[in-house]
Amino acid sequence: MYQTSGTRWQITADTSGPMMIALFVRDTAGLDGAGHPALSHAAPKVRRADHSHLTADVGGLSALKTEWEAWWEQLLKAHPQTSPELSPPHFEAFGNSPALQRVLQAHFGSALTWARERRSEYAEIEAERAASGADQLLEDMVDDRLMEVGRDSRDFKLTIIELPLNEQRAWYLEPDKIIMSNRLMAEPELFRSYVQPVVEILV
Repeated sequence: MYQTSGTRWQITADTSGPMMIALFVRDTAGLDGAGHPALSHAAPKVRRADHSHLTADVGGLSALKTEWEAWWEQLLKAHPQTSPELSPPHFEAFGNSPALQRVLQAHFGSALTWARERRSEYAEIEAERAASGADQLLEDMVDDRLMEVGRDSRDFKLTIIELPLNEQRAWYLEPDKIIMSNRLMAEPELFRSYVQPVVEILV
């Protein structure tokens, strides 16, 4: 987790285990374009599996997509907390989402392993950034903007959720939340092109 702040502002960048698991489930179920915003595929690529036999009697793929999108929305709202609770083997919290509950029961083990591997990769990325000073970029952006406007910053908190996505870009969620590829900060110009306009609005 990375955090930088000034007198009236704070920016936090971190990843999310539950969201990684949700991405794994989305990709293994082939729910392309599901969720808002529609994020690119996870990286490394998750192998797709046929779930028609699992979900046929509980609404099929369209029910699974609707249930997954509701779950994703909850995860975004609750971040950094986990809601609903991911509790194997029965996943009671998903009782009203039978198609998703079955897919979670079938794939939770591999989803968890995949998410753990991505988490350790993220820890390495963070260590590299701290060593190279790349994580200073956010603070610099705020400082530049403050000099430009010639006043104190407005009160704001910006949350950046970094996820293992194969497209090097960011997705703007709401005034104070951005989802972005965890490799984006390694490309300062590209990173700036997505984040700078948000910082300018907030400051």
